[in-house]
Amino acid sequence: MTTSLPGGTYDLADDLTLTRMGYGAMQLAGPGVFGPPRDRDEAIAVLRAVVELGMTHIDTSDYYGPFVTNELIHEALHPYPETLRIVTKVGGRRDERGAWLSAMSPDELRTAVHDNLRHLGLDALDVVNLRLGESHGSLAETYGTLAQLQRDGLIRHLGLSNATLPQVTEAQTIAPVVCVQNYYNVAHRGDDDLIDSLRAQHIAYVPFFPLGGFSLLQSEKLQRVADRRGATPLSVALSWLLQRSPNVLLIPGTSSLAHLRENVEGAALMLSPDDLLALDRI
Repeated sequence: MTTSLPGGTYDLADDLTLTRMGYGAMQLAGPGVFGPPRDRDEAIAVLRAVVELGMTHIDTSDYYGPFVTNELIHEALHPYPETLRIVTKVGGRRDERGAWLSAMSPDELRTAVHDNLRHLGLDALDVVNLRLGESHGSLAETYGTLAQLQRDGLIRHLGLSNATLPQVTEAQTIAPVVCVQNYYNVAHRGDDDLIDSLRAQHIAYVPFFPLGGFSLLQSEKLQRVADRRGATPLSVALSWLLQRSPNVLLIPGTSSLAHLRENVEGAALMLSPDDLLALDRI
């Protein structure tokens, strides 16, 4: 049964509407995002519950596993509901030991797109994010390769991951950017200006690691707000992100059916002005 999801929806483009509460599939793979899931039946159940809860936004990548999460998504949900949109990433790969490696050449990017299409069972990918890094130079070749695949009809929309504002600006000279996926939470707010700039341009911002990298003191401050509201720190962190800006979309991940439902319920928490002030002081 479909439930009312916190945050409602966000229109990234005329033909691309996502629920602001989405799901990140990374944790469906084995330890270290490598190998098969610990419980395949539970992983399948989680993905089906994502759709039952009304989420239309699943974030994945073929290098999760590698290939594991996309194959699970295909097994659990194909043929896909008409409203479901799958967002994937390219620009990385895994070696036989599970190390994360760069894969940014035009041939590697084209291969990654075709691999995602095959493993997901799609004719075209809804959104492909190019995974960048601090040392990434000009986007002409890399983002340009994806733009050509978009013109070829294999990709509908393009986005960036781990991107700076100058990189977003450069990418826009090549092809439109509908979303940016970066590390951001209430304690790590280096992207505040970027979020505001993207909001003005009607571009979605998708933060990952909502509780990542907190210091002990920051965690204690978050816990105090959670205790005052009778909630969990994760619920408070997710709720804060939804209230931060209307262009923020969430993709918390879990391999547990119970945790999935807890994430949805927790994100519905409405923080008071006093709560927000306390969190801003983090």
